[in-house]
Amino acid sequence: MAFKVFEKSSAPLAKVPTVTIQKRGLISLNRSAHALIGSADAVEFLFDADRQVVGLRPVPEESPNAYPVRAQTSKNSSGPLLIAGTAFTKYHQIDTTEARRWVPTVEDGILCIDLNAESQRVVSNRERARLASEEH
Repeated sequence: MAFKVFEKSSAPLAKVPTVTIQKRGLISLNRSAHALIGSADAVEFLFDADRQVVGLRPVPEESPNAYPVRAQTSKNSSGPLLIAGTAFTKYHQIDTTEARRWVPTVEDGILCIDLNAESQRVVSNRERARLASEEH
């Protein structure tokens, strides 16, 4: 038999807050993570270089450093939320060669992603299909 392990990262639990830094720096939050920062309409990026921690702090949309938090699709009110983080990840040289998912924490109202903490590699459906075809 050719059993394959079902990778938990393939279907994250919606109740567990998660933040994913996707390839090229797009940042996605599930609804549970978004709720941890009051379902903010915009955030500003923070970075603690010594600890290698990314922070997302809720700010008003008109704030000069605000990045809007938007739904992946306008039709889906339960799916992930996206933040354009490419310039941020490039500036701080955060590795985005593969998508990774973390369980965030909250410090003083800031959603924190510890880049040194355990994370899961995230594989898209297209990538999963490509890898499966290469195995055969």
